[in-house]
Amino acid sequence: MKFVVSFSSGKDCMLSLHRMVQEGHEPVALLVTYNPKDKASWFHGTDPVLLADIAESLNIPLMLCETEGDNYNEDFENKLRECMALGAEACVYGDIDIDEHLQWNSDRTDHVGMKAIMPLWHGDRLSLVHEVIGLGYKCIIKCVRPGMLPDSFLGKTLSEEVLKEMEPYGVDPCGEYGEYHTVVVDGPLFSHPVPYTLGDILFLEYSHAIEINPVK
Repeated sequence: MKFVVSFSSGKDCMLSLHRMVQEGHEPVALLVTYNPKDKASWFHGTDPVLLADIAESLNIPLMLCETEGDNYNEDFENKLRECMALGAEACVYGDIDIDEHLQWNSDRTDHVGMKAIMPLWHGDRLSLVHEVIGLGYKCIIKCVRPGMLPDSFLGKTLSEEVLKEMEPYGVDPCGEYGEYHTVVVDGPLFSHPVPYTLGDILFLEYSHAIEINPVK
């Protein structure tokens, strides 16, 4: 089956992509929602040049969905239609068990006549994060939510040791409630590691984020 993946650049959508490819399905695009005001992806704040470098290493076309938010749903559905023209039968998501996410995902695909596939759905959260680490994906902590995790985690590579460092803070190890977000820059599906440098810490309204800059 051909599919598009709703791609945040983080560990959960990467694990969903990994499972689909392992099952023999073919990705036609990485669909990333992009905020032109911030010049970065929505939610994870990933630089568009870095996104292009990630797509190039994965050998999957990058499809940016530019939206300022007012027409977010409609803009996303229009891009899904473009993916259908490329042969995609389904959109794959990295969500785990939040019902509101399931409803949003299903609504978007139902409106355009596609399937919604969530390979991680109802998986054990801790087991999933152990799985993505064990597979060898390099997940850089891009954002943390103030009051949940300190800024000292920004820029760290997610590992078993880092998970242990998170335990005293009582956060969900998978970050499903927005405790932290990651950007994946290497792993089994990558043809080569994506080079990057760490930049400044940005103090945003709902999160603190470190710049992960592409190497030009």
